[in-house]
Amino acid sequence: MELPGASVAWERELQRLVEANAEVMLGVRFVASEYATGRHRGRIDTLGLDENGTPVIVEYKRTRDASVITQGLSYLSWLEDSRPEFESLVRERLGAAVVETVDWSNPRLICVAAEFSPHDSVALEVIGRRVDLVAYRMFGDVLTLQLVASVAGTAPPRRGRAVTAARTSASGGAPKSVTQYLEASPPELRELFAELDRVLLSYPEVQKETQLHYIAYRRIRNVATVRVQPRKRVLVVNLRVDPSTVELCEGFSRDVSEVGCLGTGDLEVRIRSAADLERANELIRRSVESG
Repeated sequence: MELPGASVAWERELQRLVEANAEVMLGVRFVASEYATGRHRGRIDTLGLDENGTPVIVEYKRTRDASVITQGLSYLSWLEDSRPEFESLVRERLGAAVVETVDWSNPRLICVAAEFSPHDSVALEVIGRRVDLVAYRMFGDVLTLQLVASVAGTAPPRRGRAVTAARTSASGGAPKSVTQYLEASPPELRELFAELDRVLLSYPEVQKETQLHYIAYRRIRNVATVRVQPRKRVLVVNLRVDPSTVELCEGFSRDVSEVGCLGTGDLEVRIRSAADLERANELIRRSVESG
């Protein structure tokens, strides 16, 4: 039997709870709260940066209110016009090095409310911007979030640089993308990726988003990121699994929690064959359930 849960008494309470746990619950690093938007004559509930380096706006409504979507879209317009201002906030809150990872290719809006109508979900497809609808419920003192609908959207027209200097190579040229690496892979590695892709997308709510260096699979947060190494004929998969709970195997799995790497998730798994993918299935399931 499903427990009914409840809504919060005050919208600010919801905002406070999410902001205090934004990285754990949404995969978003907190940047600013109640930020004034100048000519847009509003205040953005929460500004953040997600685990892929994408600028994020989070808007909240205590109950159901379709205006949360239109209001958030207005703030997305402000965000795209205010890149230096946002990056200054990131520098103050998260440090200069993080500013160099900001990816402006497709900013993201997260709307959190008690519920959404079917019309809200359909509207996302027409809007064509990157939006997540997230429903919340309170069970006593415990806040839960559930992804109701999500669209990857299309990148807005460029009004300046789309990606920061960190996205270019030392020689001044653009680095190869994960898509280029996949296209350059031998047929058997592409086939192995297609099977991994099928496994990940077979889980409810999992969305696929191609970043520069990896392909991300997420629910509310990333549950897996996949890099392609054609020369080594291997798929490098980062999973949201605690490495201390896994019997690590040299050449197959390792703890990267203290190692800088491209991708998100503390457990790295290297898949070279169908047998490796079969070995990884349980770890993939655990990671998806954590997201």
